[in-house]
Amino acid sequence: MQTLGWREWGALPELGIQAIKMKVDTGARTSCLHAFKLEPFEKNGEAWLRIWLHPEQDSLREQVCEAKIHDQRKVTDSGGHSELRYVILSTLVLGDFSQPIELTLTNRDTMKFRMLLGRQAMRQHFIVDPDKSYLLGQPGAIA
Repeated sequence: MQTLGWREWGALPELGIQAIKMKVDTGARTSCLHAFKLEPFEKNGEAWLRIWLHPEQDSLREQVCEAKIHDQRKVTDSGGHSELRYVILSTLVLGDFSQPIELTLTNRDTMKFRMLLGRQAMRQHFIVDPDKSYLLGQPGAIA
């Protein structure tokens, strides 16, 4: 098992995101990605989403990507507010770990981190040291 800090760098290459800061959140069941605009569409007879996001903290640089809709489910945030969210699958690269994970999509413009890494994605692979940060380095960076 690898040890994660309370915040880490990861990548979502299928979405064209080479580096994103994420908050490691053992209180969240499912991982969550910031999306400020969503546009459902059909591709080859399947339901897909066009996703607009700001992948960097404190930046209004927009990135648009597409993903197949995996599910829609009701999610309750830490403030007790429930919302129906789209769920997609995308490969997460985190250190030596590379595996598809579920990501719910919601607007996180007011949050410090553009992504939360939930416990479903961490189980059986990671333990968390809440006193540490960025233990696995930045994707693509030479150690």
